[in-house]
Amino acid sequence: MFAGVELGGTKCICILGSGPDDIRDQVAVPTTTPEDTLGAIAEILDSWDFHALGIAGFGPLQLDPAAPDYGCVVNSPKRSWNGANLLTLAGDKPFALDTDVNGAALAEGRWGAAQGLDSWAYITVGTGIGIGSISGRQPLRGLGHSEAGHQRVPRLAGDGFAGNCPFHGDCVEGMASGPAIEARANRKGSDVAPDDPAWAFAAHSIAMLCHNLVLTSLPQRILIGGGVVTGQPQLLDQIRARLIDSLAGYAATALVTGDIDNFLQPPGLGSHAGPLGALALAQDAARLK
Repeated sequence: MFAGVELGGTKCICILGSGPDDIRDQVAVPTTTPEDTLGAIAEILDSWDFHALGIAGFGPLQLDPAAPDYGCVVNSPKRSWNGANLLTLAGDKPFALDTDVNGAALAEGRWGAAQGLDSWAYITVGTGIGIGSISGRQPLRGLGHSEAGHQRVPRLAGDGFAGNCPFHGDCVEGMASGPAIEARANRKGSDVAPDDPAWAFAAHSIAMLCHNLVLTSLPQRILIGGGVVTGQPQLLDQIRARLIDSLAGYAATALVTGDIDNFLQPPGLGSHAGPLGALALAQDAARLK
């Protein structure tokens, strides 16, 4: 039996089970202050009997075990969380820590739409834009972890929106996340009509992000989820069309454009990818122990 914690920007999900067909309990906790949120999660974990814990958190995170701030949130747009130590949740259990999107990507490879692949990317478009990039069935590592949602990409002609990322302004997250779309349209996302120009600008930025991923991390498939895309089904086809135009058949990208519906698709696990990602991390922690 494994436990997982997915820490999201607005809520956290605690999950107990062994996989998508065996979930024993699942509890949501609002994301408020680190003290209150982590305290509530710790109480839930204390009430469960499990072998290993997976922690999949919003970032950026310090994932270097040799660093003095290992396990902490660092340089996050959620500034009140900077310095929060997620490892306080682990106690004496075997544990694994990664970003929420890397966890979701691993779950898609184990149980979802990336089964059988060696490389893939998972994109979530919501409060922020996160990307889990998997190569050789392992999350990309190097100078920290991937933060591809903060890439700067070419703007759509006529786009004068400054962007709303507190670090980069007009990076992809600053141009196409839920809050960015609301700021651009000057209304709540639920009130933005499907034909509002804000969606075309968002689709363009996300397609340019996919263009860069295709030519750098070389995914065999890209999965796009999150509340923004699932709430606007027309977006996925717009992103596909813009990606085909942008790649222009260069190099191996004919493999992408020739089967675009298969290459660019929703996550197989849907909204469960995040919590199941935490369970996948827990399974990995148990194997490595």
